[in-house]
Amino acid sequence: MVEADPGGHERAETAVSRPIEIAIAGGGVIGLSIAYVLAREGVECAIFDRGPLGREASWAGAGLLPANCERVDTTPLNSLRTWSALLYPEWSAALLESTGIDNGYRRTGGVDVAATDEEAAALQVAAGRWRREGIVFEKLPPGDHPRVEPLLADDLRAVYFLPDRAQIRNPRHLRALEAAVAELGVEIRPDEPIVGFERSGERIAAVRTDRGSIPCRAAVIAAGAWSGALVESLGIQVPTPPIKGEIVLLRSERPLLRRIIEHGRNYLVPRDDGRIVVGATEEDVGFDKRSTARGVAGLLEIAIRICPALAECEVERAWAGLRPGSIDTRPYVGTIPGCVNLFIATGHRRAGLQLAPATAEVVADLVLGRAPRVDLSGFAPDRESVLDEEPTFRS
Repeated sequence: MVEADPGGHERAETAVSRPIEIAIAGGGVIGLSIAYVLAREGVECAIFDRGPLGREASWAGAGLLPANCERVDTTPLNSLRTWSALLYPEWSAALLESTGIDNGYRRTGGVDVAATDEEAAALQVAAGRWRREGIVFEKLPPGDHPRVEPLLADDLRAVYFLPDRAQIRNPRHLRALEAAVAELGVEIRPDEPIVGFERSGERIAAVRTDRGSIPCRAAVIAAGAWSGALVESLGIQVPTPPIKGEIVLLRSERPLLRRIIEHGRNYLVPRDDGRIVVGATEEDVGFDKRSTARGVAGLLEIAIRICPALAECEVERAWAGLRPGSIDTRPYVGTIPGCVNLFIATGHRRAGLQLAPATAEVVADLVLGRAPRVDLSGFAPDRESVLDEEPTFRS
């Protein structure tokens, strides 16, 4: 048998390995979370990744988590977001107990700021969405921001306080997930990406790697920006273009910020140790992960504009990650057309960490033949493009 790999090249048949129940392509936060949910239900899983687990977009992000929505039924995306927000404290406690790793989950609260009248108008629109969704917030009177964040610039045009925002240290969270799934018996296969599939009618009979063919009962594609090429090996188009995001890490001798600061698409995330994560750019430059002078300079300019005290911080380092895009503003979560036992969970753009727990839960529903607990029609991989209003939160 000859199969196509994601690059479109033919691959000769190789040795057949022992069967596994569920094969997961991709060991980022989505793939690890899916394995975590399935393994806790006693399902045998194996995770395959093109490199070390969790070292792509999941590692590069800042770990922002949204506030809870009281009205979780406003949209399926809000349902995923709020469900994840509710699961994170539970998962964090369970991961700490089982692995001894503190993933840094903290309910620090957040502050949204506007530096211009135009930005203030956009924040007012966002506040209308928060109100409809039942998100707790407070618009601070002019000059009152020192009550929640003393070192913000004095001339900001608008400041909103959202007390329920939270954060995690995503590298620690990924390490905790990897340790937890290993303890639960998940087979971890780094540096061994799935490159193709073997079909039997409408079913996937096996996954293929450079080391051989592995029979499986079902498979899940959660390979981030590399997912689209993998699906294309089946002759199906599910584009997942990489969206580059650059981040800068600052170090201060003393804590300068207490809460997550959001300014449009940018953010300042203070850590317990005095470091501050500044992000993030958004560029369509293919699979180029270089950190650039332009990107770093732009982020620093915004950070200092919002919090002038940051001008004295040390620039510790900078990096970039490749978020998986989709045909619109929604992720892909569902069954691959024509393959009844092949599922996909990717295309989360800037919200992979935010949406991972709930995404994992609904993928587990699909894999185990249960009715998904969230309406997934708007996330179908073969949907028509639908441009939603600007997402309420980003990570």
